[in-house]
Amino acid sequence: MNLPPNGTIPPPNTGNIIAVHGSIVDICFPHTLPPIRTLLRTGDNQHIALEVLTQLDEQKVRAIALTPTQGLARGMAVEDTGAPLQVPVGDSILSRMFDVFGKPIDQLPPPENVEWRSVHRTPPPISSRSTQSEIFTTGIKVIDVLVPLERGGKAGLFGGAGVGKTVLLTEMIHNMVGHHNGVSLFCGIGERCREGEELYRDMKSAGVLPNMVMLFGQMNELPGSRFRIGHAALTMAEYFRDDKHRDVLLLIDNIFRFIQAGAEISGLMGQMPSRLGYQPTLGTELAQLEERIANTDAGAITSIQAVYVPADDFTDPAAVHTFSHLSASIVLSRKRASEGLYPAVDPLQSASKMLTPGIVGERHYHLAQAVRSTLAQYEDLKDIIAMLGLEQLSQDDRNAVFRARRLERFLTQPFYTTGQFSGMEGKSVSLEDALSGCERILNDEFKDYPESALYMIGAISEAKKPEPEAADA
Repeated sequence: MNLPPNGTIPPPNTGNIIAVHGSIVDICFPHTLPPIRTLLRTGDNQHIALEVLTQLDEQKVRAIALTPTQGLARGMAVEDTGAPLQVPVGDSILSRMFDVFGKPIDQLPPPENVEWRSVHRTPPPISSRSTQSEIFTTGIKVIDVLVPLERGGKAGLFGGAGVGKTVLLTEMIHNMVGHHNGVSLFCGIGERCREGEELYRDMKSAGVLPNMVMLFGQMNELPGSRFRIGHAALTMAEYFRDDKHRDVLLLIDNIFRFIQAGAEISGLMGQMPSRLGYQPTLGTELAQLEERIANTDAGAITSIQAVYVPADDFTDPAAVHTFSHLSASIVLSRKRASEGLYPAVDPLQSASKMLTPGIVGERHYHLAQAVRSTLAQYEDLKDIIAMLGLEQLSQDDRNAVFRARRLERFLTQPFYTTGQFSGMEGKSVSLEDALSGCERILNDEFKDYPESALYMIGAISEAKKPEPEAADA
């Protein structure tokens, strides 16, 4: 091998492809073996990207493709970039949409004045983490009262298609910009292309794009790309938290597809599958992603993750491992959505670890328990009401039903992001106003009001006093 003349850059470390198995490529590097997680380039104009996963022996590595592998053949030259997969960070990435390589996919020129950072970063050390549990207020009554989110915590959003997941995420982004002077990141893992494009337009029309970054590893992309898009989003989120000291709201849709991409890679690599066909490293891979979402002295990354539960089986390993990281679970109900009770959060199935007297205070805790108890009592009585009618209930039970129905309607709320469709101006409600409203309903202060007076309002003070005729009716 001829050494380059003094003052010139040494030639790049190159190897040759010796085998291609779909997305898995084996490469021989006769001189220097690239480290694990190094990004390799090959093909015409170096347009095919590979990431080293394993070193097979002294000269061979096995890599996973991050881009389609059409046109690859044995003997083709592969160039070692000498660095892992990197994404841009900086203020100029705000209001933009990227892929896993940090390339803009919004048909605009690449952002300027950016720094490129590796997507592989270690979680913040325990010594730098904040030890105080703080509530992350969303301005959405049903969440702040019954399922309070943790600042720097992780919340799971469980729901099927069409029950309002995206609307709820959009509203939280809107309120994040208004209340917390924060940055929002949306990370689509295995998203449909249509959903990403629609969300981008919705965010633009809602006016929240200037404080937002979007990343997509779409459904049609290879498992390697879908597996790394979450890490890319976290690198951007960590920049705003650690360098800019801003609070970050990270929305991931869907965390199950991250696990699914890992299972595909594991199968392609020939690893022995674990229970139900999942990869044996499921717990480690999920923890490497989730542990980077944390509340530090500099700022906090608060994450809300959409979670698909396979066959509604909550004992599925993907659901079990995801649950172990969550501090709150918000369950959306199709039944409530069909009744027009938006946001369609099911208050009895949703839960939060933050709802303890030591964190939210005695008043909030006892009020939330009273609301939940009233709604549970109404749920138990629904069958009797359906069969025998409301008249057959005792007076106490009837009062509980009236309270529960008014609470259900008070916990609905018009959203800013749906104002153009509903014709109702959006409302953001402070925690104190939300608690005060629930307390007054439980104290029967609104028993003379029609239920409709409490539907789709903000604070309880907006409830209209009925006319005498309406009250008699």
